[in-house]
Amino acid sequence: MQVPLIRLQCGINSYDWGKVGHTSAAAKYAAATPSTKLSIEQEKPYAELWMGTHPSLPSKDVETQRTLLDLVQDNKALMSQEIGQRYGDKLPFLFKVLSIRKALSIQAHPNKKLAEKLHAKDPKNYPDDNHKPEMTIAVTPFDGLCGFRPLKEIAHFLSTVPSLRKLLGESAAKDFEAAVSGKETSDSDKDMANNKKALQTLFTALMESDKSSVASAAKELVASAEKEGEGFAGEGGPSNGGKELADLVVRCNSQFEGDIGLFVLFFLNYVKLEIGEAMFLKADDIHAYLSGDIIECMASSDNVVRAGFTPKFQDIPTLTTMLTYSYAPISEQKMNPVDYPYVTLNSTAYSSSSSATLYDPPIEEFSVVRTELKKKGAKATFEAIQGPSILICTNGEGNISVGPKTEEMKTGYVYFVGATAECVLESQGENFTTFKAFCELSGKETANGTK
Repeated sequence: MQVPLIRLQCGINSYDWGKVGHTSAAAKYAAATPSTKLSIEQEKPYAELWMGTHPSLPSKDVETQRTLLDLVQDNKALMSQEIGQRYGDKLPFLFKVLSIRKALSIQAHPNKKLAEKLHAKDPKNYPDDNHKPEMTIAVTPFDGLCGFRPLKEIAHFLSTVPSLRKLLGESAAKDFEAAVSGKETSDSDKDMANNKKALQTLFTALMESDKSSVASAAKELVASAEKEGEGFAGEGGPSNGGKELADLVVRCNSQFEGDIGLFVLFFLNYVKLEIGEAMFLKADDIHAYLSGDIIECMASSDNVVRAGFTPKFQDIPTLTTMLTYSYAPISEQKMNPVDYPYVTLNSTAYSSSSSATLYDPPIEEFSVVRTELKKKGAKATFEAIQGPSILICTNGEGNISVGPKTEEMKTGYVYFVGATAECVLESQGENFTTFKAFCELSGKETANGTK
């Protein structure tokens, strides 16, 4: 039987929003596998490295060039019987590295029921029948838009950004203000339902604005941002200062001039993640990534409903009807990682500052562990789990061992580890950093680390 440690050759997508040349972490990681024969072009954008079994860009065994999907279907023990039965003998997650130079589309990913409906109706634009909750972990400083802002902030911008109010119309703005006034933070079910209905009505009105009105309002908005600086948008809101918002408007307009997304900025939380920070997006949550290199893990799907900051197919009716319209500060979407309990860090002085951090969203398809071994000789021993894993090295170099098989692991190297296999990482230098995505249905932990 094959030792369940397989080095992977992973494909890369080139999209316009990707970082160019060697500035792209996704490109550098992809080029680390000789068999990819990737010669990085300095002016070409490299956006996404895909690690998994998804048919759009399947990973392959470096040695045999067989796809990982073929391997796990031929040897079902690599997945575990339970996971194979649940997910049809394919990985339940898709692991990615994204390198973002300019804004990705304003988007959401459909829940399972909607995904099935969209796929049946329009398989060209919705290629999967699966939902796509996803998690983002910053590898470099990252910024993006995530979820609707608290309602008081949206109301504040309605009164301090004249071009926004003009675009929406006085009647729509007043209706929203009247509907939520005094109840913005109420936790009663009735008030929250009414608030969400009012937010949906206002946001739908924005997204259905005609293009000429958006273009005209956008010119006014950008002129105000450039002129007012720190005083822009009534000096901003509790989450973001006026200059930060003004700079964001100018920056996004330079990428997508006159786009509706310039006004969506005032509805969504603007979030910054430092290295190692993370956020989780449920199905039907609105978001847009703006810049940075990230590790991303999601349910295995390529479904995206877009409506702004993109030349691709946009589906505004679907987006505006599918969203949860949950509204909350960004602190509620950021994750609270915990120490991973099923790893042993060797107790020598070399590993005193080493760590294994668990990012565990409230879904069953995936979790991620970030391991940092700070000094040469530091070691992390992962207990065997009842499910598959994929590991990528994002910094430094070391070794990975499963049973009698030991392989070198350098920046950009990617390995698959089969179910029920103990895995050992050992650093051969300083700051050996890896990310491990895995699925284990039994003993799945919640986001706060409790069983």
